[in-house]
Amino acid sequence: MTATLSRPTGPRPIGCYTATTVRILRQLRADHRTVAMIVLVPALLMTLLYFVYKNYPVAPGAPRLFDRVGITMLGILPFVVMFLITAIAMQRERVSGTLERLMTTPLSKLDLLAGYGTAFSIAAAVQAAAACLVAFWLLGLKAAGSPGLVVLIAVIDAVLGVALGLLASAFARTEFQAVQFMPVVVLPQFFLCGLLVPRGQLPGWLETISNVLPLSYAVEALQQVSTHTGATGQMWRDALIVAVFAAVALGLGAATLRRRTV
Repeated sequence: MTATLSRPTGPRPIGCYTATTVRILRQLRADHRTVAMIVLVPALLMTLLYFVYKNYPVAPGAPRLFDRVGITMLGILPFVVMFLITAIAMQRERVSGTLERLMTTPLSKLDLLAGYGTAFSIAAAVQAAAACLVAFWLLGLKAAGSPGLVVLIAVIDAVLGVALGLLASAFARTEFQAVQFMPVVVLPQFFLCGLLVPRGQLPGWLETISNVLPLSYAVEALQQVSTHTGATGQMWRDALIVAVFAAVALGLGAATLRRRTV
């Protein structure tokens, strides 16, 4: 008697991917505190930054410190917030067993993470757009380039935060451990991205490390928008590098995805 192997039943991968994306978006919509954190926190922090630098003296004709720092923070804040939210949310799915149940379907690991990544990236786009709207139209942030380019780069930065959050969650056993990855993954990039000290003025070994960190290129792209009236080749190159980092992080997250909930 010969046994025949049956194919898994259920929705096809594209259907599972869509269902996963829709499910996460519905969960986010029902979680009002998370929605408030995603949409409002970067905008509120930009407002706080505006008042911190409001009375800071500048030389006649020189750009305000808020303009120089604020445009960079429009890329950093969405990156930080989305990393934190995504890492915690993904770890919660693991602990609850939802992730393990989904992996019994025909959906591949990469498609599964793509569903999570798509849902959180949509939220990231809303977040970046809201932060840029507040900064440019309410706080009067000025840049030589188009605000639309700033929104685009901010969205890419937020998607990078999503991808790194998904990757970090693969190495955490609890939500608390997921949060602990923030000083390991996020803070070194913040220190070395060129916001605090120009990258060219860093010690040689720190500049080398900075050159392989994605947030450095995100900041550089925003600085290009700040000082040039149109999109530059360097800006597009830097934005592409950040997007590639996000794609690689998503792929690594799929490769390290465990089938058993720990």
